[in-house]
Amino acid sequence: QLQLVESGGGLVQTGGSLRLSCAASGFTLDYYAIGWFRQAPGKEREGVSCISSSDGSTDYADSVKGRFTISRDNAKNTVYLQMNSLKPEDTAVYYCAAENVFRRTCGLGSWEYDYWGQGTQVTVSS
Repeated sequence: QLQLVESGGGLVQTGGSLRLSCAASGFTLDYYAIGWFRQAPGKEREGVSCISSSDGSTDYADSVKGRFTISRDNAKNTVYLQMNSLKPEDTAVYYCAAENVFRRTCGLGSWEYDYWGQGTQVTVSS
């Protein structure tokens, strides 16, 4: 059974850091692009960052550029999202998702992804 499990969320003060993990089971991530998305209460889900399957190319939403870093460790079958300089507006449930495609680009559109995790809550206090 294909499964993605996020972890690492929690409560942090403004300016703090968290590292989210997305662990895959039932399949290997080598041939999947991975995206991180978030959804705050009353708002639509938005793409935060993604990493391609072939060469690790990345993309970020403008709102997180320079603060968030996505990386992947195929040996551990895990993708990470390092979040620094967190702001209250980063508060949301964060999801990782996988797209079964082997290419040098990745996308921030939720419709591109085939498999989703259950989400992890990130709360940034002011």
